[in-house]
Amino acid sequence: MPMKKPLEAVALEYGHLKTPKVVAKGQSELALRIINEAKKQGIYVAEDPQLLALLSKLDVGDEITQDMYTAVAVILSWVYWLKGMQPGDEKAVGGAAPTASSFGKAS
Repeated sequence: MPMKKPLEAVALEYGHLKTPKVVAKGQSELALRIINEAKKQGIYVAEDPQLLALLSKLDVGDEITQDMYTAVAVILSWVYWLKGMQPGDEKAVGGAAPTASSFGKAS
């Protein structure tokens, strides 16, 4: 019987930053805590094993690399749509940053 991969999560922050960066990542219990905290704060959680594989190569504090831009942009555009926002709204004074910060969930 094949080994089950542990749950993984990578959280990104964008909003007022020029480039999204990794703000949290973990496996198993830590991944579950990241996902639960994101949901508790109203942060959208996307399940994307391929994006997770890319993001998991980064360390906390790292900005995403150019080869990740398109995949992350797809997720961010989804979050903007869900929140009724348009790109640039997060940079307005008092604008809420698109906090679709928790990406990837694989089990």
